[in-house]
Amino acid sequence: MKYSPYIYVILIILLISTSMDNNPIQAEETNMYEERLSLYKKTEAISNVPWYYLAAMDQYERNKQLKSPDEESLISIRFPDELWYGIGNPNNQTISIVQSFNGIGQDGNGNGKANPENDEDTLLAAARLLVADGLTKDDIRINLWNYYKRDLSVKSIMDTAKVLEYYGTNELTDRSFPVDTDYNFSYQSNWGDRRGFGGNRIHEGTDVFADYGTPVTSTTYGVVELKGWNLYGGWRIGVRDIYNIYHYYAHLQQYADDIKVGDIVKPGDVLGNVGSSGYGPPGTSGKFPPHLHYGMYKDNGINEFSFDPYPYLMKWERMENES
Repeated sequence: MKYSPYIYVILIILLISTSMDNNPIQAEETNMYEERLSLYKKTEAISNVPWYYLAAMDQYERNKQLKSPDEESLISIRFPDELWYGIGNPNNQTISIVQSFNGIGQDGNGNGKANPENDEDTLLAAARLLVADGLTKDDIRINLWNYYKRDLSVKSIMDTAKVLEYYGTNELTDRSFPVDTDYNFSYQSNWGDRRGFGGNRIHEGTDVFADYGTPVTSTTYGVVELKGWNLYGGWRIGVRDIYNIYHYYAHLQQYADDIKVGDIVKPGDVLGNVGSSGYGPPGTSGKFPPHLHYGMYKDNGINEFSFDPYPYLMKWERMENES
């Protein structure tokens, strides 16, 4: 079933507010991270598929589902019945029967059955899918594309795996305000306001006003996906995080030294400095007061859409003031 992007905008607070929060993690939530990591590593030991690819695929599936955090299962990967059991199989879970029908289902817990609701079975099936045609990174990328048939899905999973591998954990919950809070700044809710330059369009972000040169920082863990000039955004940079969210920083004066596409960033890493670039050819500046345009875009596995960053900015500012 396809949902209107507006429904996602309405639900976005419920779906990701917990993951975007930097309040102390509750004991049961921490245990959830530990339980997941334990299952990922158990499957790695059986399959030789690095745990961070399994975690990244699971994270991608979790983040595209319309479920509140308290409805989440331990492992979110689920396969269609016809793929799991094999075409023609009347949903018989016996592993030998599933295999005889060329189903993807696996027996991860050794009970002789391929149960699509069992986390160990599902993770082992995901591992077999990821290395169906080879064990290299390129093989995994190709196998992901064969399954999802969508470039953005593959990129999101591969980038998330890159971040998880780098930090060695799936518990990456810190967040940061997008400008250095030691400097003067101001902002208000203006997502959805009309913009006139370039034709009628809406403002897909929040403007954070600050002086020229104020450091612009990453709000999250992720990978730099885009960097360069844009007619509207001027010098801008984009980071895709591990929650299927693209973070857009625009109107920069300059970039941080040596930052490039493909770099891994964490909350608080400097991306550039506040400026007033944009609304013209490369180098145009000064057509509006200096500020950071900060946008957030959610990928639901079908399309990508803007949602209001303002509630998160307030939350992250409060967290930094309390730290």
